[in-house]
Amino acid sequence: MKKICIVLLLIFFCWGCHKGLKHSDREANGKIQVLSSTAMIDDLVGMIGGEEIDHSSLIQGNIDPHSYELVKGDGEKISQADVVFYNGLGLEHGASVKNQFEKHPRAVALGDRIYSQKKEAFIFVEGQIDPHIWMDVALFSEITLPIAEVLGEIDPDHAPLFRERAVRLKEKMLMKDQELFILMQKLPSEQRFLVTSHDAFHYFTKKYLANPDEENWEKRLIAPEGLAPDGQMSVLDIKQVAEFLCEHQVHVVFPESNINQDSLKKIVAICREKGLHVKIAATPLYGDAMAGAKSHLEMIEHNVQTLIQNLDPGVEQESGNRSSTTHSQL
Repeated sequence: MKKICIVLLLIFFCWGCHKGLKHSDREANGKIQVLSSTAMIDDLVGMIGGEEIDHSSLIQGNIDPHSYELVKGDGEKISQADVVFYNGLGLEHGASVKNQFEKHPRAVALGDRIYSQKKEAFIFVEGQIDPHIWMDVALFSEITLPIAEVLGEIDPDHAPLFRERAVRLKEKMLMKDQELFILMQKLPSEQRFLVTSHDAFHYFTKKYLANPDEENWEKRLIAPEGLAPDGQMSVLDIKQVAEFLCEHQVHVVFPESNINQDSLKKIVAICREKGLHVKIAATPLYGDAMAGAKSHLEMIEHNVQTLIQNLDPGVEQESGNRSSTTHSQL
């Protein structure tokens, strides 16, 4: 009888341990389990949370976040996370993803939180809010303190440390924001026009390509596809982009790493028929995904350098060989 009781106790103990690990890895290692929707957010979360958290991104690789739908294992990742950080502003509009985020007890839409405080900083395209806030480094830096605040609520003992890291990270992002602005402004104003695959670069254009306080900055860019690359594209869209290129004598269009180039190839063909030689840049821009970049800042630096090399190779590239500051110790 005694042996039976011991066996039952061992079974109960092991079952309890297994259940606890499955419910939350935090019970096993004491760390907050954090899931972010995109790699851009996860990058900042990792620097703020440091060794005190376990973190990962839901949408990994060169994948479009607009239309992403859950795959096997994603539901478990979301349910087991102590907190989920996502962009919001309509970016993650896949039905299954949206449903899981809404059901999670601690899912934080960082973009929505910033919008409630700084509405004037946000861009609307044809009446729809533009979710691509990571394209403006200064604006994206606004999510650092909310991240630290939420992590501190879950782990009060480390709250001061999270906030200290967030403050330092925000300062570095603001410094890099100014460096990139100065670098882009070295391009002659008449060369700062941008044609990409879809409307992911409004914040980037307003901040880095436009002249300071330029009222009609939005006339500096155009794309055949809308805010989400899964939308409908018409022959008229293609024609308008071709006319834009001819009007401003733009000789290069920029593909994006996660979008096929079919529409850009059509545009190039039309322009050549009109007598304007246009090429597709050999190096794609990073729009909705970090692609080959190791950090959010490296992603934006890649875009700046790619634009300079194609729009005016003669501009001195002061930050060309600099590594991103995002992963230096905070």
